[in-house]
Amino acid sequence: MLIPLPFPDQPGEPVFRAAEFFAGIGLVRLGLEKARFRVVWSNDIDEDKHDMYVRHFRDPEGGEHQFHLGDVGAVKGDEVPDVDLAWASFPCTDVSLAGNREGLAGKESGTFFHFTRILEEMKDRRPRVVALENVVGLATSHKGQDLAEAIRRLNSLGYSVDVLTLDARRFVPQSRPRLFLVGAMEPPEDVPEANPELRPPWLRAPFADPSLRTHRAFLPEPRPLLTEGLSQIVEKVPEKDPSWWDEKRTAAFLDSLSEVQAVRLEQLRKGRRVSYRTAYRRTRGGVPRWEIRTDDIAGCLRTARGGSSKQALVRAGRGKVMVRWMTPREYARLMGAGDYRLDGLRRNQALFGFGDAVAVPVVEWLAQNYLLPLVEQNAAPAEPHPATGIEEERQAVAAHG
Repeated sequence: MLIPLPFPDQPGEPVFRAAEFFAGIGLVRLGLEKARFRVVWSNDIDEDKHDMYVRHFRDPEGGEHQFHLGDVGAVKGDEVPDVDLAWASFPCTDVSLAGNREGLAGKESGTFFHFTRILEEMKDRRPRVVALENVVGLATSHKGQDLAEAIRRLNSLGYSVDVLTLDARRFVPQSRPRLFLVGAMEPPEDVPEANPELRPPWLRAPFADPSLRTHRAFLPEPRPLLTEGLSQIVEKVPEKDPSWWDEKRTAAFLDSLSEVQAVRLEQLRKGRRVSYRTAYRRTRGGVPRWEIRTDDIAGCLRTARGGSSKQALVRAGRGKVMVRWMTPREYARLMGAGDYRLDGLRRNQALFGFGDAVAVPVVEWLAQNYLLPLVEQNAAPAEPHPATGIEEERQAVAAHG
């Protein structure tokens, strides 16, 4: 019989401490805090993201939480406090299918090695559990060699590594598959047949490599992929609002559609009810075209550096077609952060921040079902934390296990 990781008895106050590398606007923190982690240290180099982070969390100056604004390459191991979990959403630019595919040798994705250097510098203080997140392109970058190298490097620091994929579409109406590496000094039992939805055939190569130390934890089955929901998160923008494109721009949008897409949109336009779809601008055969999704699900949000990166919203029905850019609030809702504070932010600042983040409910699910019980299982005796007495809290939780 397959036995899942032991889960702490009851929800309550945060017990375990976490550090978030490449923190962005803090969506990982939001997910971890829903699962009883207390994020006490964060790092990011982007000033605009830091501005969003500070505006939202409003951590008191001189309080427990520290934010290191700057290059992770300048962070030393002794600057990171004692934590139970370290999370790293390192840049995907060099391993993304849409990127330059330089892999872990690239300037941005290569910051992975700064993360592992910091862990090494922490010596016997390094957290016993780590979690890393990136795009699924990491699995195939350099024919799988980059993923193997990442696992090998974590192995050298004492971690056995699990690899799984989880799509935000299981929780929010956005197609956003991501890859996760979970490292543990004391891993759970390896269950080869565990969770094929989380470890599909294209992810099996690392587990078949005898030179790598890996494990596959048996986890609860994730909820099915959503097939609708975009319409429920759309902001109700009045038809006369200037954010809707004018006739000329809308006509240019319609003219760029392929014949198949135009027919599909026409059917929606004639519908008795209003439907919403998202659209991206892509280049096909050297010609820029708009392409509309066929379902009530948003495409994967991206960093809004230009028009081709931003996602447009199409409203069709009752004889009309209207188009506008998606709003920051819609981006926030699609990332599971509908209550995120947006006051005072520039539009592209917000879109970029959300487009370069991890969906909150994905982090929450992984934290509740995997990271929290794994940290509890890996908890090692330590001196009481001077400010919070956190070790007493931790031992109390472990005693209930």
